[in-house]
Amino acid sequence: MSHIAVIGAGAWGTGLAIVLGRRGGHEVHLWAHEQAVCESITTRHINDLFLPGVPIPDSVVPTSDLAYALRRAEIIVSVMPSQHCRGLFEEMRNHLSPEAMVVSATKGIEETTLMRMSEVIESVLGGGRRIGTLSGPSFAKEVARGDPTAVTIASHDAVLVEIVQREFSDPRFRVYTNDDVIGVELGGSLKNVIAIAAGICDGVGLGYNSIAALITRGLAEMTRLVVACGGRQETMSGLAGLGDLVLTCTGGLSRNRTVGVELGRGRKLPDIIAGMHGMVAEGVFTTQAAMGLAKSRRVEMPITEQMHAILHDGKAPADAIRELMTRTAKSEV
Repeated sequence: MSHIAVIGAGAWGTGLAIVLGRRGGHEVHLWAHEQAVCESITTRHINDLFLPGVPIPDSVVPTSDLAYALRRAEIIVSVMPSQHCRGLFEEMRNHLSPEAMVVSATKGIEETTLMRMSEVIESVLGGGRRIGTLSGPSFAKEVARGDPTAVTIASHDAVLVEIVQREFSDPRFRVYTNDDVIGVELGGSLKNVIAIAAGICDGVGLGYNSIAALITRGLAEMTRLVVACGGRQETMSGLAGLGDLVLTCTGGLSRNRTVGVELGRGRKLPDIIAGMHGMVAEGVFTTQAAMGLAKSRRVEMPITEQMHAILHDGKAPADAIRELMTRTAKSEV
């Protein structure tokens, strides 16, 4: 039996725990920061707070004790919000087996350091640790109810990707492998910024032409930054790039798109965040980090720049759209 610890019991962490629990052959510990989540799963086998209505297998054991969650863990799946990644791994460091593998499923960039999550984890745990990144188009609710889903596991460690592909895959959850960690991580993070922009288009009443243009040009600027940071262009055509971007820009379950819709309707960001009841829209944080990365690599990212102005400077969405559409004319390629 494999011993797996899922750290973070939000919707996505719970969804992954359900996948691992239903597969069989795993002992899954699901760590939750909220005691109410542990009580809900223990008594009703449902995460009422973050993933209501979806049954959780008996093989998933909830806990709010990090040391207990990590006991005997061979694989640690980190699914906490990006701003809590460093702090939690500092708490976890002394409880991890030296042989334990870490799979990051958090789609974000650390604001203060501009590090990807795998870099944050390595900086805390030290070199030599087996670390991978799981990403792709995957709404937690659909994964949990068993809708066919495809994701990718990226790592430079061939043993890790082989084990994760084998241990996480089932007939409803297909895992591909990739060795472009930079591309997979940045693709999963940057698409959230474009998704907020897509929501704004919807919120102000724009149609499909606008969304199609936004997705296409958004992918172009995501790709520019990924390549400048050392990732591969072809990764942006795959699950962690185009696949995740299309899902998050068009799907009604996207928290980032929902934030954009409300901004487009004229609501203020603090009010929107307050109404999300503890759920996180990573794109709000990633926008700041993406601008920092773009500046350091001298990469032009006009959509991200306008999103930063809307989110952090209070710029009106109509003004941002007008500026994007009246930029100096240039070649598409």
